[in-house]
Amino acid sequence: MITVNFIGGARKSFQTDSLKITQNIDTISEMISHLISKKPENTPDFNGKNLLIAVNGVDSSALAGNNTHLKSGDVVNIIPIIHGGSKTNVTFTIKNKTIQLFEIKKLCANKDYLISLRKKFPKLYLQAISSKFVLDKEHAKKIITISINQKLNNQLLSDKIEIDLLLRFSNTTQINDAIKIAGLSKSENFILISIGTKSNLIKLNEMISDDLDVIFTKNYSNFIKKYFKISNKTLNSIESKTPLADLLVEKASILI
Repeated sequence: MITVNFIGGARKSFQTDSLKITQNIDTISEMISHLISKKPENTPDFNGKNLLIAVNGVDSSALAGNNTHLKSGDVVNIIPIIHGGSKTNVTFTIKNKTIQLFEIKKLCANKDYLISLRKKFPKLYLQAISSKFVLDKEHAKKIITISINQKLNNQLLSDKIEIDLLLRFSNTTQINDAIKIAGLSKSENFILISIGTKSNLIKLNEMISDDLDVIFTKNYSNFIKKYFKISNKTLNSIESKTPLADLLVEKASILI
């Protein structure tokens, strides 16, 4: 018997948190086909794509993907990474480190929420940045790259990479100012930056799945330009397809 746990939107498709498969299922691919055949009618679509699947806590992509063999007693967690056609997170790798960005609903924008996650996932680096101060994936990726490189060179702006990230997104070396500028705000969603191993990130996905919003749907470029007093004239002088992001990254890189 194989136990399948549904996380986030998958619960809505199957109208349950978990189910048991007693049939002879050999691979994840066969399991997905079986689940599609058993999905209740008149529930959200489940096409077996855009899923994060963990077998006994291990990301299936680190095993054999959909060809991963299953056996009786296995526990499979299924986490959709697409909601309404849009992503709730983005994933990339920097210096062999896996990074995931999540957009968390403003209802969770409080210090206790972040502290709780850090206690539950001590092996992950977790930082919250107001969504208004993150342009897009590439902007975030470039800032995070700076912080990771500075950590490797023992040149962080603070003793923790989490604080270094906050300082660079807010373009200041003053921690209190950074918290006020780009920290949590009850009126705004926030981007949760998470850095760590795939196994811990899978568990984080499971825990926060109901708190996620679609990531990077709003364009905050005008807000950012106004806040940091960046003129169109300045941007027009930069030879780049993404002048605002590149200017923000340049400012973040020279903080000392």
